[in-house]
Amino acid sequence: MTRRRLASSSILLGVLSLLGLAAGPPAPEPPLLVFAAASLTESVQEAGKLFEEKTGTKVQFSFGASSDLARQIKAGAPADVFFSADTAKMDDVERAGFARREDRREFLGNRLVVVVPVNAVSVPKSAVDLAKLPRLALADPQGVPAGVYAKKWLESVGLWPEVEPHVVPTLDVRAALAAVETEAAPAAVVYQTDAAISKKVKIAFSVGNGPEVVYSLARLTSSKNSAAQAFVDFLAGEVGRAIFEKRGFVIRPGKVGP
Repeated sequence: MTRRRLASSSILLGVLSLLGLAAGPPAPEPPLLVFAAASLTESVQEAGKLFEEKTGTKVQFSFGASSDLARQIKAGAPADVFFSADTAKMDDVERAGFARREDRREFLGNRLVVVVPVNAVSVPKSAVDLAKLPRLALADPQGVPAGVYAKKWLESVGLWPEVEPHVVPTLDVRAALAAVETEAAPAAVVYQTDAAISKKVKIAFSVGNGPEVVYSLARLTSSKNSAAQAFVDFLAGEVGRAIFEKRGFVIRPGKVGP
């Protein structure tokens, strides 16, 4: 009788196990990992905190140059969402099969400005003055979006050949900002949103005839996190846009969703 009861119990446990009824609670979903351009740091962190409070999903970030982040994604980094400071890096990720054209959101823009130390006496007034400086900090113009935008601007006004020998390339736009904050460089070209977060620099002049700065956001196709698309929608929605606008980003015309 005892053996029969044990056998029956074993069978019951086996059935319950198959049905998922004998297992414990499902394992919690891993944190959402967002790769985002350095210039987005404060805004995306603020949005991430609100998203966590609303959904209970933990959001983690990796900020840096969009070019470096794109390379990491193509190498298999376990990111769920990519927010690039330009469309070119998202194009690279899309061509590699890690993003889909229909998932991309390009609602966000920015503007270039030239910054100098806050106590600077001699302040450049135009692109021509930048050619006279001993050093000009730029995010690496060979691939980092902020530097690429700056180079295009200087090329458009015919001054890149004069400025290039004095360029100090940095890892990303925040490093270019830091070079001016520490007075390692007398000036840098950064985004207006970067200038706004620092009390150690001031804007010498805004670039009025530069290239259009367009960010690109998408859920990565390699992501298995069910919250990835929800976070993209949150960033591109009314709450996210309000955060970006508050911090000085340009909200581009277009619908909220895809």
